[in-house]
Amino acid sequence: MDESARDRLCREIVDGIGDAVVFADREGIIRLWNGGAERVFGYTAGEAVGRSLDLIIPEGLRKRHWEGYFRVIESGVTRYGAEPLAVPGVRKDGSRISLEFSIALLRDGTAVTGAAAVLRDVTARWLKDKELRERLKALEAGGQGGAG
Repeated sequence: MDESARDRLCREIVDGIGDAVVFADREGIIRLWNGGAERVFGYTAGEAVGRSLDLIIPEGLRKRHWEGYFRVIESGVTRYGAEPLAVPGVRKDGSRISLEFSIALLRDGTAVTGAAAVLRDVTARWLKDKELRERLKALEAGGQGGAG
């Protein structure tokens, strides 16, 4: 497969996949935003590209995010390439969502040029799990209160 065919294939995969695919440069500026990201976060590519990742990070978590982001960019090491990370995110309408993502660091020689992430909205599963945990807690509390 020649390079142009490989490039076309990669573009079709990124554009066609249902998960959000986002690439941010070393400074955390969004440079790639696929159709899956539009669906997950509610912003078009035109609204997102060129803006900070703060666009999708809840305000109270930004400091922690940027500390980790810049540490990974500088060190070139992440543990979230193979094992997904679960984090909250925020949509254009301000609603919070639960996300799982993995990242790949892109390099220009030895320096990291940015991070590509594949993100999946797992809010429905998270809410279902939360409901089950609460039911279990209530059942356990009810069982303890009845014993004498």
